Amino acid sequence: MTGRDEAYWAKPVRTLTVRTVPADAVNANVAGRRVAGAAQGFGQLWHKRFRVRLDGARVSPQEVIRVWKDRFGDFWPKGARVFLPAAGIAPGEIGLINAGVPGAPTFATGILVIYADDVSFSFISPEGHPFTGPITFSAFDDDGTTVAEVEEFTRASDPLWELLMILPFVGGKIQNGQWVGTLGNLAAHWGAAADVETRIVCLDRGRQWSQAKNVWHNAGIHSAIHAIGAPLRRVARRVD
Repeated sequence: MTGRDEAYWAKPVRTLTVRTVPADAVNANVAGRRVAGAAQGFGQLWHKRFRVRLDGARVSPQEVIRVWKDRFGDFWPKGARVFLPAAGIAPGEIGLINAGVPGAPTFATGILVIYADDVSFSFISPEGHPFTGPITFSAFDDDGTTVAEVEEFTRASDPLWELLMILPFVGGKIQNGQWVGTLGNLAAHWGAAADVETRIVCLDRGRQWSQAKNVWHNAGIHSAIHAIGAPLRRVARRVD
């Protein structure tokens, strides 16, 4: 790794530290957690790739990534928000993710930016997130047309997430639909048709039972516990 390349990578950390938290964000299941790669996950290993060609848009890969970094949360489908620090998407920065539906506890998790340059950036998630492993957002030139891409090498992090991920409504519609919707919104920003190409391959159908214990970090369970404890935390703050 050259000195120039090193600047694009996050420095190794043992556990995550959240420095600033927006007033309207739920900060849970990130601080103090370790990051989890695919080797630390439980479920089947998947390679997923989503692509959209920005046909007719006179925009370079560098400009696509610049705008994608600046407005990352704006391109997400409704129902989820990402809170990024002032530095934005840069190596070593941590974002908070809040998702859910009205009337239900907010699902809280986050991401660590492990890599970022002018044509790509990559995230990895903390323990308890629905999946473990890296996810990369990139753009490249294909014979004069810019193509935007989302690619992941991931496993469900624990048995409960694996059970949900194999259900078509969750794994097939919600998780994959997140990136199809994101790329569709990205294409629409430049007036391109949202014809998203999807390629999903199972690389390993085995499950890593040694990682079943990851369920103790399940962010869904801990988000519900966090929501139940909210009234007590408000009372404690008033007493202080």
